[in-house]
Amino acid sequence: MGKLFRDFDALLRGKFTRREDLLAGRIDVPVGTLVRAGLLLGATYGLFMGLYAVLRPENPSWLQLIVTTVKVPLLFLLTLVVTFPSLYVFSALANSRLRHLDTVKLLLAAIGVNLGLLASFGPVTGFFTLSTDSYPFMLFLNIVFFAISGLVGLGFPRRAVDSVFSPAPVSRVQSDLDESPEEGRDHDSPADEGASGDDADASDAPPPERQIIHTATMSPRPSEASARGRQIFGIWLFIYAIVGAQMGWILRPFVGSPDLPFELFRERESNFFAALLNTIEQLLY
Repeated sequence: MGKLFRDFDALLRGKFTRREDLLAGRIDVPVGTLVRAGLLLGATYGLFMGLYAVLRPENPSWLQLIVTTVKVPLLFLLTLVVTFPSLYVFSALANSRLRHLDTVKLLLAAIGVNLGLLASFGPVTGFFTLSTDSYPFMLFLNIVFFAISGLVGLGFPRRAVDSVFSPAPVSRVQSDLDESPEEGRDHDSPADEGASGDDADASDAPPPERQIIHTATMSPRPSEASARGRQIFGIWLFIYAIVGAQMGWILRPFVGSPDLPFELFRERESNFFAALLNTIEQLLY
């Protein structure tokens, strides 16, 4: 467990997504570490989120608490499964450096950051659960926390986009001597005829070896490839947000309405966005 937290701390500090590693097309963190961290952090927030079902005055349910603890990490993993093929195809068309497994690692890292921030909001959710019995307010509060953590978490891989999609370094050979000592020199000039013997011997010496310097040049930033990568990631981010919102609607209930008995899943009706507007309306009026 201690190693898991150390690895997650290193992830938050960007030690697994350094620019030199991304330029080489690799992310040096095990998939298992990312999955375990995501499950643990998601379950942590699910525990606080489901606490309302236990403390609500009507129809209290321990089952809702247990189910919500499982549903929160499941929400993120299912959303990734649905949206990953589209991102991989888009990124491959844009000539991303990351292959299949490393692309999965980058997205799992983003979800891990997302769930880490969400878990940090858990005590705040628990505080409001203990201090209010307003169901619309608790729904809205959880939606806000999910939105904030999503924006921050999915903004995490945006920093990697320039490195992942930027052109490969181009090797350039440069000489520190632009021309040989003999170039541009007139050996038949009168000045040469009056040169001393030592000078003549020096002029006959072979020229010093040219020192070849290899330098790596990169295309200016932001490059055309990086801009295309940001566009692709922006499109996928929009798709991910839409799918994630609707996936949460499909997996509901999470908080658990006090007017309804426990159910594992609600009937499929309407959509997340209509329900959000309805929740805001109930909260305000």
